[in-house]
Amino acid sequence: MCTRNLVRKYCRGISAERKAMMQQKVVTSEIFRGKKEGYAESLNQLFAGSRLDESNINPKVLQLLGSEKIQYGVPVIKYDRKGFKARQRQLLLTQRSAYLVELSKVKQKIEYAAVRGVSTSSLSDGILVIHISPADKQQKGDVILQCEHIFEVATKLAMLIRKEHTVRVVQGSLQFYVSPGREGTIVFETGEEDQVYKDKNGQLRVVSAGKKT
Repeated sequence: MCTRNLVRKYCRGISAERKAMMQQKVVTSEIFRGKKEGYAESLNQLFAGSRLDESNINPKVLQLLGSEKIQYGVPVIKYDRKGFKARQRQLLLTQRSAYLVELSKVKQKIEYAAVRGVSTSSLSDGILVIHISPADKQQKGDVILQCEHIFEVATKLAMLIRKEHTVRVVQGSLQFYVSPGREGTIVFETGEEDQVYKDKNGQLRVVSAGKKT
């Protein structure tokens, strides 16, 4: 009875923000536990509400979003589907859509209804692929991103699109949608240093050197 009283007292003293973070950690466990390198090391690290303050986001972008409140923001690298050129972006998540932003421009808006799923690798790289339905003619194909805090980003995205069960942790390689009738390949492997490059076979090769959270 004493233990139950202590637990009840502890639970009542948890702030709403802290409770939300703990709920997110539960989802992270369901998705990644025993599947992805670095998960165990991430357990003691609290998630942030956002990795971007409004002061880090261009006022023009905030104006374009209008009444859509930003639930989470993080700097990312976006890789082109053809050629895999790396581009600096901001990923902004609202209740309804994900936005990829370059400086003062919204380069891409992805409505969650069009998202088929999300993929990451079993290694410690920060690659995140957002798979988009080919039926959505406003989109040009899947989105390849790289980010720090991969567990945090993937969890928040999965919870917002309400498709936690569609997050895949893959080993070896994955296929992504480039354009109608065309797919590309991302190959994951370990090595002495982190690298992301287009190999001689035209694939995106992601080399991971160590554990990251």
